[in-house]
Amino acid sequence: MAYDVNTIFQIAGIGIVVAMIHTVLKQMGKEDWAQWVTLIGFVVVLYMVATIVNDLFERIRSIFLFSGG
Repeated sequence: MAYDVNTIFQIAGIGIVVAMIHTVLKQMGKEDWAQWVTLIGFVVVLYMVATIVNDLFERIRSIFLFSGG
């Protein structure tokens, strides 16, 4: 799969939205909810990056082993 700049923009967009929601919730006095939103945003981005790294390792393995088994 070819990854382009769209993935970087998706991660940046998630970061911006999470930061805005965190700021609003913190100003409303709901610090615990703000921390949960930040944690969930981090987990989503971590899953996206882990998927990309997994694809990279699969490509490297297929190049050096020349077979799927």
